[in-house]
Amino acid sequence: MTIRVAVIGAGAAGLCALRHLTTRQYKFRAVCFEQNSRLGGTWIYTDKTGVDDHGLPIHSSMYKNLTTNLPKELMAFPDFPFRGDLPSYVRHGDVLEYLESYADQFDLFKYIKFSTTVIWVEPLTSPDKVTWQVTYKALSDSVVTPVTENFDAVMVCNGHFAVPILPAIPGLDLFQGKAIHSHNYRYPAEFEGKLVVCLGAGASGISISVDVSTTAKQVYMCHRKPSLPTCLPDNVEQKPGVKNVTEHTVVFENGEEVTVDALLFCTGYRFSFPFLSPECHLTTENERIVPLYKHLIHTEYPSLSLIGITKIICPFLNFHHQVLFVIATLDGTITLPSRKNMDEDTAKDFSNRLKGGMPERYAHTMGPLQWRYYDEIADLVGSKRIPPVFKELYETVMQMRNKDFVNLKSFNYKISGPNTYVTSNDNLAT
Repeated sequence: MTIRVAVIGAGAAGLCALRHLTTRQYKFRAVCFEQNSRLGGTWIYTDKTGVDDHGLPIHSSMYKNLTTNLPKELMAFPDFPFRGDLPSYVRHGDVLEYLESYADQFDLFKYIKFSTTVIWVEPLTSPDKVTWQVTYKALSDSVVTPVTENFDAVMVCNGHFAVPILPAIPGLDLFQGKAIHSHNYRYPAEFEGKLVVCLGAGASGISISVDVSTTAKQVYMCHRKPSLPTCLPDNVEQKPGVKNVTEHTVVFENGEEVTVDALLFCTGYRFSFPFLSPECHLTTENERIVPLYKHLIHTEYPSLSLIGITKIICPFLNFHHQVLFVIATLDGTITLPSRKNMDEDTAKDFSNRLKGGMPERYAHTMGPLQWRYYDEIADLVGSKRIPPVFKELYETVMQMRNKDFVNLKSFNYKISGPNTYVTSNDNLAT
């Protein structure tokens, strides 16, 4: 019996899902819904901000000068490398080209309904089965009647870098300068000669602070972490968190007050699944989505999965393992535990995070935890584990990022074996 699967989103996660579903034509029939006119999701750069030509919010958060925070050797799908002539740290356009090549290689375009938005997803329950009613609409200038189809499973791949989190800062409504979220940041010329506060010092916060510094007079990078030991441009200065804002100044938590022209919020993004009906029984509180087994599979409705909600990861490696795991549960290769046992496993994972000092909002944050996670779900499926060299290279990159972010991306790497890699500067195996 063929299993019909709806894939929502044709970014990297959706393409990975589509590739592995369509290479199993004997078992699956897949359709991918993408509201953009092209594939790539967050990797599609546009100068536009606000809404697109159809009145929908711009999805991408790409800025003009963005290069990846991880080398391409850690970015690629396991069996589909980037072009060898590219440097390790590639531009967003190179990643988009890579995804288009991936889709070409595996003949995925014919399975994608472009310029189509999913309006509603609702479970239809019967005593022995759950199916999914998916309502979607083609985007056009004329009035189009929505279409409803039934599917056996839904894989949600709509990303989580599109709906900004804006902090509640006293006095922010009084500020007379420019105030935007990094979602709407495009190029540093917007801040030429300005005094800029960048709030947030995650990977994107540091990257954007450095990018803005190329034209800004001064950049204050504000965060509540211990002072970052990394080297930064001379006109980037670390400051504590923001206490309040006035018409023309920012007051930091140490009481210091500085005059600023612009506020740039690099404060992250919210999970958003507006097409999932209340009957899906999926909730998000403090950036924790429940009930999800292995950060992935709905424990009440296991034929509904959310690919790629984990944070601080090697994204394409993550998608690869998650997709294989979901497919194995759908085709019967593996049998999931009972709902009770899945919920207990999820609660244990969350409890261990809290005991380890992670805040509640880090429920799906991985970082160094990602390697055990990949091994775990690979073992459950019986697929290949990621070779140890990937973890070794990742740890090296993280150490270098913490020491010298400015020069981080001048290094190039080549994986030379399952346990070794070489760098372009000293050519020594590590």
